[in-house]
Amino acid sequence: MAQGRVFRNASIATLAGSEGLGLISSGAIVAEAGRIVFVGPEAELPGSRIAGYSEMDCGGRLITPGLIDCHTHLVHGGSRAWEFEQRLRGTSYAEISAQGGGIVSTVAATRAATDDALMASAGRRLDALIAEGVTTIEIKSGYGLDRETELRMLRVARALAAARDIDVATSFLGLHALPPEYAGDADGYVDHVCRDILPMVVAEGLADAVDGFCESIAFSPAQIARFFTVARAMGVPVKLHADQLSNLHGARLAAGFSALSADHLEYTDESGVVAMAASGTVAVLLPGAYYTLRETCPPPVGLLRGHGVAMAIATDCNPGTSPMTSILLAMNMAATLFGLTVEECLAGVTRHAAAALGRRGKIGVIAPGAQCDLAIWDVSIPAELVYRIGFNPLYARIRRGS
Repeated sequence: MAQGRVFRNASIATLAGSEGLGLISSGAIVAEAGRIVFVGPEAELPGSRIAGYSEMDCGGRLITPGLIDCHTHLVHGGSRAWEFEQRLRGTSYAEISAQGGGIVSTVAATRAATDDALMASAGRRLDALIAEGVTTIEIKSGYGLDRETELRMLRVARALAAARDIDVATSFLGLHALPPEYAGDADGYVDHVCRDILPMVVAEGLADAVDGFCESIAFSPAQIARFFTVARAMGVPVKLHADQLSNLHGARLAAGFSALSADHLEYTDESGVVAMAASGTVAVLLPGAYYTLRETCPPPVGLLRGHGVAMAIATDCNPGTSPMTSILLAMNMAATLFGLTVEECLAGVTRHAAAALGRRGKIGVIAPGAQCDLAIWDVSIPAELVYRIGFNPLYARIRRGS
């Protein structure tokens, strides 16, 4: 019989149903070979099966699935603190981009950084998230915008999974911004990405999805559609930064390609929400960017809720518009700024975040067959994970049963 592990004397939020937290009081979990084989009341533990298994008494603490940060730009060079100062003086994000700041300034710093430097700086940010119970993270490229640096970023992201005790999903953010060498020739750059970079990314198995930024300061819907068409032909799922600063109907475009997720969504209208509901595309809400940019138009949470669109929450950790490395703070912001409930916040960093990565039911839930990724918290009720600010109540983090 395979050696296993038992977690007992716990309050368990399974997040396994389509709604609610799935709370079990006086519960227990049994894991074998890194997967959950039992979850339920402790009185129903299969006694003969768990004989000889190691046990952890959780002392009545709350257990949730391991948390998932499903949208980050963790690997990058440099800092954009100077832009933060400019925004404090009233300069807009679009104005900063027009002055050569924004994404392009991080591109220069990332191209100049060595792999070791990228690994070290990203590792520090990743450690902060791991310390808050994150067991799976998505990491995008998009700060290279040339073949060599985009491939290097994705390789570093893959290497972080080996260097840290965490699962990493990677996204090739090929259409993030227009690099200086293609100034005035966005279509030429799209051709270059589709012809010269994406095939190498796919050949090396470096990306679990592709992503783009559909916005007036980035790429048009037609250009994104060309990129997505090529990616889908290669069998790669798609994701999209959509409707963050204006409504170019990016959410509807993403849904038309059966995207795993459409992210930001501040200016998405009802037609976009309806399209997402029909395609099963997850809405990823990013309150850190909304807060940092001092936005005043929140995403249409009421429409998303009303049409049954799953809502995930992520840090959007990046050097310019969301320099945040706290998934707990992201939950608090989603509740405070966007009006999400405690249940929606917790589902947003577990069950729905898993769906945004194409891993529905495999992670983000506590259920038989799922990976045994758990976060054990020194709290009495789930609401404590959302309402506290700047406090980390993590007691233990379990990944693949250990």
